[in-house]
Amino acid sequence: MKKILIVLVVLLILIQFFRIDKANPPVNPGMDFLTIKETPQNTASLIRNACYDCHSNETKYPWYSNFQPVGWFLKDHIDEGRKKLNFSLFATYEPKRQAHKLHEAAEVTENGEMPMDSYLIGHPEAQITDEERKILADYFRKIETDIRISHRLPAEEE
Repeated sequence: MKKILIVLVVLLILIQFFRIDKANPPVNPGMDFLTIKETPQNTASLIRNACYDCHSNETKYPWYSNFQPVGWFLKDHIDEGRKKLNFSLFATYEPKRQAHKLHEAAEVTENGEMPMDSYLIGHPEAQITDEERKILADYFRKIETDIRISHRLPAEEE
């Protein structure tokens, strides 16, 4: 038992030398959702606080990301979040994809799936009230509708 514990401690120490890359990709404001959609300041603040750490190229890594394997988990989670929706690259999406992503964002926000509970534990600034949740979902739906109308796209099928 003692040998197993020693091996585990040594492994835990060794993995600290394999750190994650915390460099964010460059941000072009002309591609960013909040800029191109001229999002009102109060709504933009809600989106930045609740969404941007995992869904943009403006991630602010918490102190505990310096400890492995926690850092690996966070990096993987952020990479997955960016693949699903990256607000920093929103202008590069085709209109159909933009509308679909906003439809999904409205749903997961309204249903309380986002921000994730595991994220909220370490980020109290990302806590949003039911009223703020409704503001975000309504805003995402409004922009989705604007995109669908201006590009003559059909409504999202449920």
